[in-house]
Amino acid sequence: MLSFHDWGPSTSSHVPQLFHNSIRILCNANTSEGFKPSKDASFPEIHLRIGEITSLIGGPSPSSRSILAFFAGRIHGHIILLFLEQWKNKDEDVQVYDSLSEGLSYNEMLKKSRYYLCPSGYEVAIPRVVEAIYAECVPVLISDHYVPPFSDILNWKSFSVQIPVTDIANIKRIVMGISQTQYLRIHRRVKQVQKHFVVNGPPKRFDVFHMTLYSIWLKRLNIQVRN
Repeated sequence: MLSFHDWGPSTSSHVPQLFHNSIRILCNANTSEGFKPSKDASFPEIHLRIGEITSLIGGPSPSSRSILAFFAGRIHGHIILLFLEQWKNKDEDVQVYDSLSEGLSYNEMLKKSRYYLCPSGYEVAIPRVVEAIYAECVPVLISDHYVPPFSDILNWKSFSVQIPVTDIANIKRIVMGISQTQYLRIHRRVKQVQKHFVVNGPPKRFDVFHMTLYSIWLKRLNIQVRN
């Protein structure tokens, strides 16, 4: 069962036969809402603003990125509300906006940043994570109960930073605590995993389509269909 929207987990949980006897491929991979990492697969939320994906891929070198951490987005859930209250207009190094001023480009700001802050919204999955990977900006996942996409295949700790909601106030201290050598290693791995989050038509080897199929193939070992 494949669901891109938040209705997937709630709908399937009300149908026991579907819930127990299917591999659910969900963007909203929230363990507090019944997502089972042993049998369900987490799918990346991808928002393509333009039809041609190649123009979204890539970014400047780490040495030319002048912003430590960046976020832009409207209030969309209590985590983002807490996040904005803590960081909006509070620190020049951590640039947080609920709306960008005229003349500021979201994509340009993203490509100038070393880290992109990705707090969960009403649901745990957000398209900012993939946007960061496309722009070669290290994603900082700020959430609880979220199982990142393809985490049964990819080691997310090697190419992202994961921060619990209780540590929102410590974001700057945490990212500043990452040495330049560590950052360059993480940045290099972000570039390496880009291909796994790219949408191609028709699909190409190692892209998001094939990663999803591989994840399903792995999960099949953990599911037993019951009548």
